[in-house]
Amino acid sequence: MQPKQKQQGAALLTAMVIVTLIATLASAMVWRQYRAVQIEAADRARATAGWVLVGALDWARLILREDDNRGQKVDHLGEVWAVPLAESRLSTFLAADRSSASSDEDSGPEAFLSGTIDDAQSRFNLRRFALRPDMDAADLRTLERLCDMAGLSKDQAKRWAQSLREALLATGDTDNAPLPPRSLEQMAWMGMDASARRKLETWVVLLPDMTPVNLNTAPREVLTALFDGMDLATASRLERERKLRPFNTLDDVKAQLQGHPALPAITPERASVNSSFFIVTGRLRLEERVMEQRSLVQRDAQQRVKVLRRERVNSLSEAETRKREPLPAP
Repeated sequence: MQPKQKQQGAALLTAMVIVTLIATLASAMVWRQYRAVQIEAADRARATAGWVLVGALDWARLILREDDNRGQKVDHLGEVWAVPLAESRLSTFLAADRSSASSDEDSGPEAFLSGTIDDAQSRFNLRRFALRPDMDAADLRTLERLCDMAGLSKDQAKRWAQSLREALLATGDTDNAPLPPRSLEQMAWMGMDASARRKLETWVVLLPDMTPVNLNTAPREVLTALFDGMDLATASRLERERKLRPFNTLDDVKAQLQGHPALPAITPERASVNSSFFIVTGRLRLEERVMEQRSLVQRDAQQRVKVLRRERVNSLSEAETRKREPLPAP
């Protein structure tokens, strides 16, 4: 090969190396820029979702306060707060350039909001196991019956109740005192795994105060487990009666149970017809992401609705959300 041809080959090879290097650097820069745009979009979506979900929580607090302002001391499933918010489109409110954009609603980001307000006192409150130093036998039987209906062992119920009672009644001076849980999710410390919690979470709850079960909102499984001598058929009949006419007092419930062969003892300590604690769930579907927030609120005697606890559920894509098995409604 001639020296001139060798020089041309070397120059061509050098040019190819330089082009390859430039293409590699350019692709890396484009990829970093793409990732930066993705991160910025995710942060923007997270901030937008946070504000929207806070607004949904304020909406729920307003509904609960207005419900209390009506002066009715009865809470039932026929009230406004019990009606779930159907998925509503928020694209027109979230479009930043809405004033200059076209009138087409599809020009903004796809955002849909839905939510529910659930009565936390429709569930059996595990806080009752801290009611007295000696474990209440009736409360233990209630938890055992709920576990039995959920397909769980009664021995597990006794073990959870004992561990929870020890944690809730432990004093701060005890070095080895177990850390008391603040929610049902934290019952994992007591040995309640995720599978057992999913089976029980529509029937039991862990609230900061002692609370009776609201007989106007409790599902029939909780009604059956709450009282000795109560059967599922009688609890179903109470459900039908309260849909027609909510119970205003515990005497109304007792009147419905007249003639029952084993009339259960219905006391204000274990049962009521109103509620102070509610669980507010807000769900935002923003384009391909789904974000959910659950809050525990308390309505006090001064008609104030306080947020006691708020947790953000990990965001999922819409496809991942469809794959999740839906939990039974309380």
